[in-house]
Amino acid sequence: MIPKDLLDILVCPVCKKPLVLKENGESLKCGECHRVYPVRDNIPILLIDEAVTDPS
Repeated sequence: MIPKDLLDILVCPVCKKPLVLKENGESLKCGECHRVYPVRDNIPILLIDEAVTDPS
């Protein structure tokens, strides 16, 4: 689980908007550009090449 204080400062590397932890806890989603970044071993992988676009 990612600590709340870390979640408060994480932003999307593309559009600089806040990221939200998805329900499964395995990814972070940007509400603005809809990119989803993986979380592996409780470490957010905020590389643009690792992100996928979620249309919903």
